[in-house]
Amino acid sequence: MPLLQTTVLADRETTPVNHTFVPRDVKDGRGVVVNSTGVPIGDERLTVAMKEATSRYNGEVKLVLPVVQNETINGVVRPTVVRTAYVTMNFSFDKSSTLQERKNAVGLAAAALATNKPLINDALINLESVWG
Repeated sequence: MPLLQTTVLADRETTPVNHTFVPRDVKDGRGVVVNSTGVPIGDERLTVAMKEATSRYNGEVKLVLPVVQNETINGVVRPTVVRTAYVTMNFSFDKSSTLQERKNAVGLAAAALATNKPLINDALINLESVWG
């Protein structure tokens, strides 16, 4: 069972920036780590869960990435979420799956998100429709 722990993820800025997610909570078997600037509505959240079902193990990794701007109303400045990106990765493994099969599935999923995979990269990054 993995321990809730600090997790560092690099973004794709020209000079990559590390986002450090620190432990916040475990609720119903879901680990929550956050990258906080001190304003809770702007916390970037990463959650990880694995649940056992009747014939499968179902895993989920979620990222919630809000963009916050200061808004001034009647001279009062307050942070406001102007938009949020959500990423959800679901994994479902048969109870008879082998360790190597699970390693391969996760490895293939990670490789699919590489920048040199235009089918996936251009659809997700450039918001392009798939054709052909």
